[in-house]
Amino acid sequence: MTKKTDLENLSEEELLNTRVCDLPVKIEETWLEECVQQLYQELQNKQLSFRPKCYLADEWLTPENETCIGIPFYLAHPRLIQLEKKFMVDAEGEGRGECMKLLRHEAGHALCYAYRLHRRKLWKKTFGFPEQEYADTYKYRPYSKNYVRHLDGFYAQYHPDEDFVETFAVWLTPNSEWRKRYAGWKALQKLEYVDQLMNEIRNRSPLVENSRAFWRLSTLRMTLGNHYKKKRNYLAEEFPDFHDRFLKKLFPEPSHKTKLLSAAKIISQYRTKIINSVSRFSGERKYIVNELLKGIRKRARELKLVSSHEESDVVIQLSAYITALIMNYSYTGQFRGQKKV
Repeated sequence: MTKKTDLENLSEEELLNTRVCDLPVKIEETWLEECVQQLYQELQNKQLSFRPKCYLADEWLTPENETCIGIPFYLAHPRLIQLEKKFMVDAEGEGRGECMKLLRHEAGHALCYAYRLHRRKLWKKTFGFPEQEYADTYKYRPYSKNYVRHLDGFYAQYHPDEDFVETFAVWLTPNSEWRKRYAGWKALQKLEYVDQLMNEIRNRSPLVENSRAFWRLSTLRMTLGNHYKKKRNYLAEEFPDFHDRFLKKLFPEPSHKTKLLSAAKIISQYRTKIINSVSRFSGERKYIVNELLKGIRKRARELKLVSSHEESDVVIQLSAYITALIMNYSYTGQFRGQKKV
């Protein structure tokens, strides 16, 4: 685009046809700049000299072996946050509290690269081998006391690198009282080790200063429409009719015709409640939960199912069913699991 894009007055169609690199957004003079400055202040309060460079990217990230932090571009403008939530249900990092949690997490990655902490023998003994391959999914133990709990989804259990950065993030968080909170946990040993490491590098300059900002805003030349199409296709999984068995069990042919409600309408009415509940207890992103629920609602409408149950019973059974699908995904990498032959 040759002229400056006015995000406030563009129609949604015009906005979706805008290239990401043409968006007139930046970190400076926004609430994101305040968050970055708060991160820097927290590092200073811990007497750490490291200040990771922050830039706008397509998602939250710290490029491997780089010392900079990518912040999702949509957080730089209210209109883009609104668009992100429309397509993805949730705007990851929206709100100062959530943004700071993610900044501390990514700062852990950047600091680890900056001081080559992951190359130390004791680091590997404490957290594991960083060379371990990242899997598409991971199994986690919700009640394990071997790991801290910072980001949703028990993310510290994903990979040794994530175990370290989540532990670092808890250590860095002001007033976290981590010694008291994790007393009696094996995770406390990891926190004590991180505390020891940070004391060792206190006031020292980084060993590595690579700050190549991969996937930065200026390189993202696809339109917003294609960006979200790609993002949704990457994360979503389609289900033709495999919900039918569950739906027909939950909504059997009624024996009477009184007080019948459309199953699809019940699902629509309690959509937000179900999404929030399942996401909170499973740790899965709201977008994934919403995609599952949309497929169930669509199929219920196609089958013209009606309910004679109490609405609360329907909500409970739907929530349990979707949670089961999510957990299956967590342990197998698939929602539906393997077909029997």
